Amino acid sequence: MKSAALDDLIAYLSRLPGIGERTATRLAFHLLRTQPSYREGLARTLQKLSDIVFCKSCRTVSDRAVCLICESHVRNHQQICVIEKASDLYAIERLNIYRGTYFVLHGLLSPMDGITPDDLALDQLEKRLEDHRVDELILALNPTIEGDVTSSYLVRQFSKEGRSISRLASGLPVGSQLEYADQMTLGKAFEGRLTIR
Repeated sequence: MKSAALDDLIAYLSRLPGIGERTATRLAFHLLRTQPSYREGLARTLQKLSDIVFCKSCRTVSDRAVCLICESHVRNHQQICVIEKASDLYAIERLNIYRGTYFVLHGLLSPMDGITPDDLALDQLEKRLEDHRVDELILALNPTIEGDVTSSYLVRQFSKEGRSISRLASGLPVGSQLEYADQMTLGKAFEGRLTIR
């Protein structure tokens, strides 16, 4: 006889990216075999996801109005790394080589999908550039058509005397995603970023 609770868990797990029904079933039975304290901790952690907000300054995920990176006095606030999504920030931070701040677009320009500059909060980015007198804008966008279009737009929009605009060096395969790049490849791409203007 099947369990409705287990079937529900498998259904929810199989909706996660990269998780099919077979993997979801294995995960569900693994969770069933784990200690109750682990399952309770997982349930509490999942409940806390509703407490997550977007940082008012950089738009990354945070449990406070302004994230720890934006509040930090040891980060270089004259350097902003523009990324597509919050998971890209986690990939870059794991490298432990970048000491500036971030701005998360939460998407890329895509006229076919109706995503325009207004959807990316570029007015908020412009305000940060002016308020912090940013001298380097690093474009760490995925090397896709949408990423290239967005990068070109940002260069045209935010080019200004005295401000350099750089882009991550090649080494990231075209069409790949930052969050899936290995640390060595991403680190080399970051260190060898190219100045666009």
